[in-house]
Amino acid sequence: MIQVRNLSKHFGNLVVLKDVSADIRKGEVISVIGPSGTGKSTFLRCLNLLETPTGGSIEIDGIPLLAKGTHVPKVRQKMGMVFQSFNLYQHLTVLENLTIGPIKLQGRKKADAQQKGMALLKLVGLAEKAHSFPDEISGGQKQRVAIARCMAMEPEILLFDEPTSALDPTMVSEVLAVIRRLAREGMTMVIVTHEMEFARTISSRVFYMDEGLIYEEGTPAQIFDHPQKAKTRAFIHRIRSFERRIISPDYDLYAVQAEMGTFCEKHMLPKEVTAHVIHITEEVLTLQRDFTDIRLSLSYSEKDGSLRLGCKSAGAPYNPLDEAREEDEIAVRLIKGLCSASEYRLEEGMNVLTLKMKAK
Repeated sequence: MIQVRNLSKHFGNLVVLKDVSADIRKGEVISVIGPSGTGKSTFLRCLNLLETPTGGSIEIDGIPLLAKGTHVPKVRQKMGMVFQSFNLYQHLTVLENLTIGPIKLQGRKKADAQQKGMALLKLVGLAEKAHSFPDEISGGQKQRVAIARCMAMEPEILLFDEPTSALDPTMVSEVLAVIRRLAREGMTMVIVTHEMEFARTISSRVFYMDEGLIYEEGTPAQIFDHPQKAKTRAFIHRIRSFERRIISPDYDLYAVQAEMGTFCEKHMLPKEVTAHVIHITEEVLTLQRDFTDIRLSLSYSEKDGSLRLGCKSAGAPYNPLDEAREEDEIAVRLIKGLCSASEYRLEEGMNVLTLKMKAK
């Protein structure tokens, strides 16, 4: 139903989308997730030309949207878009917000448009608010009206740009319930969202966007349970990370420890855990033999509350926990005592030691 090839969008020197290709079939529900600023909303706005792409192609039902001679307003009528901020007409009643489009743009009779509008308000649970004005209803109700207004134009595709981001948490569920109902009825939808559990349960497929492109895509099970790429895993598990490079044996140990401590404090980890991290960092560095290139990393997963301290080092293959010198035995015992698991491997010619501990 939607075919996108090599889509790009530049704002001056800023490249927001650089090579986006996707196929969306009739009846699919696509959730678009990813960090802020990675082009998710821009991708959505390019689909109906609210933003003009810099390059690439878009086809809607086989019609090339960017081709000269394409009647863009007619193609646009196939797509309804629900924004973050509702965009209702404040001087019109809820029902009038639903009927103005069909009457003025599609030439429908007022009575027919009102009948259809009332049916849609019943669908979203707001029939009793038909004659209220937008400032007389809640944010969640406004967003449901915005969805009904889109449906009044009888679109074949609905685009949602973070439809719950402007809502109080207590109102989110009522909007998501309406979207779930539309999904059950077979409406084709593309939804930019930060509601991960919602995306998992409603989607046919999930697009994870990063670096201005669709970085990884798959079924909800693939993306949420078995992501293949590192950035996807970090986003799904809400992993926060820190890295410090050491290139000399004369490094500043106290500065390294201070940076580790700051990272822990920033993520509100217990003082005891912070103390363990600082202590383990010192002992791990004590065990190193080659200081030409050491990369320390600390990763914290909000999802499972785990901490991973990593140490990549150059030089000959060497497992510091199994091949330590006799004088380093106490350091090894301390590390093993404070960590729940450890792993050593060779990766691209570097020794990689990963230590796992509980953050809370």
